[in-house]
Amino acid sequence: MRIIVVGRGHVGGGLAGRWRAAGHEVTAVGRDGGDATGADVVVVAVPGDAVEAGLAAVAGLDGQLTIDATNKFGARPDGYDSVAQQVKAIVGGPTAKAFNTNFASLYDAVDAERVPPGTLYAADTEARETTEQLIRDAGFDPIHLGDLTLAPLLESLIALTSALDRGDLGPFFYRFNRPGEL
Repeated sequence: MRIIVVGRGHVGGGLAGRWRAAGHEVTAVGRDGGDATGADVVVVAVPGDAVEAGLAAVAGLDGQLTIDATNKFGARPDGYDSVAQQVKAIVGGPTAKAFNTNFASLYDAVDAERVPPGTLYAADTEARETTEQLIRDAGFDPIHLGDLTLAPLLESLIALTSALDRGDLGPFFYRFNRPGEL
């Protein structure tokens, strides 16, 4: 799969490395921008306040499937219920919200886990299959919440995950399972 990652920081760079190791063709672009023409998926991994500027620097965004991995502290973007909806409005294609509830500082520890850690996500129907594949290819277990209208719920989790991180737990993995599955 040809993946364009917008953002070379901890999240974007970490996911790009995991996907390259899984055999995908990955190009990570930063502030200097790049071209997403022909990409199978565009992953947005910039700070939530930088989405508009980050995507403005990328040519060839025209209806691609997009995964929004951003977090935004504070108010949602003006005119949108979520950053994911803002991303969808800019790119114009099927969109998912994923990877924003995982700690990039733990990406190197994923493979050592006996059971894959979880990744909560919400997605348009057309984005679900690709999102699940990329979640698995990054070493995580996909946990589908529903359609993109649930993205605000995922974006609100940053307050909880940050509080847990600052408390006694520190960066953590999470898993959800039905009784008897593990």
